[in-house]
Amino acid sequence: MGDTTTIRVSKGTLKMLERLRRKLQASTLDEAIRLFIARQRRQRLDETFGVDKGKIKSFSEEDRGEDRN
Repeated sequence: MGDTTTIRVSKGTLKMLERLRRKLQASTLDEAIRLFIARQRRQRLDETFGVDKGKIKSFSEEDRGEDRN
């Protein structure tokens, strides 16, 4: 697992983290936090770069927009 550190959270936050750990089926709180962060990053990337997902088509020669005469 590497280096570790201790953090202080409220009992309410600990309960939320435990629920998240169970929902994500993680074995530790550290794993749950890492999974949550990875999912959030993926969701943000999908929201940002996935706007035209499935709508984009390949460029054709007609799309070049330059006069080749």
